[in-house]
Amino acid sequence: MDAQLRRGLLEVCVLKLLTKGDSYGYRIVKDVSEIIDISESTLYPILKRLEASKCLEVYSEEHKSRLRKYYRITDVGLQRIEDFISEWEKAMKVFDFIKE
Repeated sequence: MDAQLRRGLLEVCVLKLLTKGDSYGYRIVKDVSEIIDISESTLYPILKRLEASKCLEVYSEEHKSRLRKYYRITDVGLQRIEDFISEWEKAMKVFDFIKE
């Protein structure tokens, strides 16, 4: 799979996962890995980009006497999912035409 396409898909998968509730890095890797292969070293730059683009909010909570970073989707992130779906539907029309 093309690297840019894969990155875009991973970003949207992370956002979609976070619509189900806030989560933390390791849990996100485990959950997203069920759909598409991802490692922690791939995930953290994605989380940074999504945070920088205001798609995510980050906060910390104590867990077993240590601070854990949690990620929460924002309205911007929800809109990004909707935009992705709209663009993907257009791309699928082109794909179907090419495939025929």
